[in-house]
Amino acid sequence: MSRYFAELITKEVQEIFDRYVRNNVRRLKREEAVVMMVKEFDLSAEQAAAMFEAFDKDKNGVMSIWEFQQFYALAGRCASELVAKFKALDKDGSGKLDAVEVTEELRQHDLGEKEIEFFINVSVGNDGLIDIGQFASLLHRLRVHDENKKKK
Repeated sequence: MSRYFAELITKEVQEIFDRYVRNNVRRLKREEAVVMMVKEFDLSAEQAAAMFEAFDKDKNGVMSIWEFQQFYALAGRCASELVAKFKALDKDGSGKLDAVEVTEELRQHDLGEKEIEFFINVSVGNDGLIDIGQFASLLHRLRVHDENKKKK
C-alpha cells in the first residue's frame, strides 16, 4: 500500500482491522468481517451480516480496508444504536425503509418538507427503499447538516 493511501486510513481503523487480518493481507472474508463486527461493535451476527452486505460495495464477499473505513466512518462505534434505530423505524420488518418510515426520523431534525424530500431522494436505492448502509449514510449526512446548522 502506498504511503499516500496508508495516510488516508485512520490509525484506529487500521488497528481494529489488523486484529483480524492474517498474513498481512488487508482483506477479510465475509465470515471474518462478521466476527470482527460482532466483537468490536457489539452487533449480533445477523446485524453484522447485514452491515457486511451493505458495505461490501463491490459485492465480492470480501471486506477491504477501504470498505471497512466506510463502515467505520458512517456507523463505527454507534453501529448497534444505528441498527436499533433502523429496526425501530422498519415497521413492516422488511429490512428496508420506505419514505414514510424514514420521514419519522427526519422530522426529529427540524427539517422542512423540501429538506426531508431531499434527504430521502439522495438516500434511496434503485428500488426506492433505504437499506441499512444507506440509512447509515443518511444519518451521517444529518449529523453534518445539524452541525452546519449550529454554526450559523
